[in-house]
Amino acid sequence: MPHSPHIVSDVMTHTVVAVGRSASFKEIVRTMEQWKVSALPVLAGEGRVIGVVSGADLLPKEEFRDSDPSRIEQLSRLADLAKAGATTAEELMSTPALTVHADATLAQAARIMAHGRVKRLPVIDAEGHLAGVVSRSDLLKVFLRTDQDIGDEVRRDVIGLLFPNASPPVEVTVDEGAVTLRGLIPDASLIPIAARLTRAVEGVVDVECRLTATRRQPSL
Repeated sequence: MPHSPHIVSDVMTHTVVAVGRSASFKEIVRTMEQWKVSALPVLAGEGRVIGVVSGADLLPKEEFRDSDPSRIEQLSRLADLAKAGATTAEELMSTPALTVHADATLAQAARIMAHGRVKRLPVIDAEGHLAGVVSRSDLLKVFLRTDQDIGDEVRRDVIGLLFPNASPPVEVTVDEGAVTLRGLIPDASLIPIAARLTRAVEGVVDVECRLTATRRQPSL
């Protein structure tokens, strides 16, 4: 039976601290300190995520507390100056919130984090309600899979699919997540496919293809 890729709900933290849109500046700071987090989802209505307030949103109040920015600096940092005068989560938060759906794959979540340059994402359900939070460390949990589990999946879902009748069978070895494929296969065009499918297996760190083909690809 093919392995189903892990999704965000498999690794996320289900217990999440959040604040309402009317939460005060000091309440936000206290909540962050109490729960040792660097960002908080901001909720409205029945738990719908409308924004995120982070430490970066709070710092302008301290940065501009005793300074008198020049006219040029004021024009270039209007958003930060507005946050320096903000007192509630609604005024401080970044919106729209950068979120991920609970049924998204870990690869999709990783791309959102990378593009948004964030360390954590609020996880929402189909209605946009807060369901949890996923962090970079959560996404790395797939690399805790054992070599045996990885090898079993490669043999079943890659070798079993591409080379079911290879004789002798294609050999799969795994060492600290690095997979090596060895053997004689019928078609050279399948080698890059085997490498790509193997690399897509969760927990794989690297792939080395030592496959030899009995039939070469035709030259162009």
